[in-house]
Amino acid sequence: MKVEADQVFANKTAATASAGGGLVTKMKGDAVSVFYGAKQALFEVNLDIYERQVTALIGPSGCGKSTFLRCLNRMNDTIDICRVTGRISLDDEDIYDPSIDVVELRARVGMVFQKPNPFPKSIFENVAYGPRIHGLVKSKADLEEIVVTSLQKASIFEEVKDRLNEPGTGLSGGQQQRLCIARAIAVSPEVILMDEPCSALDPIATAKVEELIDELRENYTIAIVTHSMQQAARVSQRTAFFHLGQLVEQGETDQIFTNPSEKRTQDYITGRYG
Repeated sequence: MKVEADQVFANKTAATASAGGGLVTKMKGDAVSVFYGAKQALFEVNLDIYERQVTALIGPSGCGKSTFLRCLNRMNDTIDICRVTGRISLDDEDIYDPSIDVVELRARVGMVFQKPNPFPKSIFENVAYGPRIHGLVKSKADLEEIVVTSLQKASIFEEVKDRLNEPGTGLSGGQQQRLCIARAIAVSPEVILMDEPCSALDPIATAKVEELIDELRENYTIAIVTHSMQQAARVSQRTAFFHLGQLVEQGETDQIFTNPSEKRTQDYITGRYG
């Protein structure tokens, strides 16, 4: 029976990969619309986010890119007047199905916010918090291993290894953001969402985070909202352009930036508005 199940999974994966030009769809939005009360913020968005790729969501302020990102781990559930229609799936499972455990979903789909937001705890406890509450560790040694490994994956361990008991809030802005990435990694997510993770950082810290994003892509699926088209061009393999709540165009980043098929995309990229 297991062989049959494995074969079914392999066939499904191959079919998905074939449909995406060799890429496997990790998350998928089908006809996603979002309403804040009577105001509609997103209109029938269809977007695939591929496994182990960085997908950049670009567009002018208020175009709906962050709204869409927040749908991917149901952060919009925290807004009383928000209503989401359509279907969003993770590994072809509807994440808005009533049977879905939202806490577990947010462990699988982690998030890094625009402004670094370390907890008012030590560097160690910032990273240890998630594995503890999700019951991922059985011993102190396990926990220490997860913390060290997460800090190493976030390229910050060497900078903080001698001060793990000091407050995370005492780090520089760029270090705080990498600490927040380590915190997200610690619960072994499959997808990492980043909402303008470099907008509050200086150019040197931004370069470090961008380098980190490129390294993380080997093990994680990443979706990033950015106002910087240069950043989107540097870090992403695929780009989706949003305008006035609509997904105008999506495709390989090189194609979107050098040969977009939509005039609105061309006008935005060349700076005619935005």
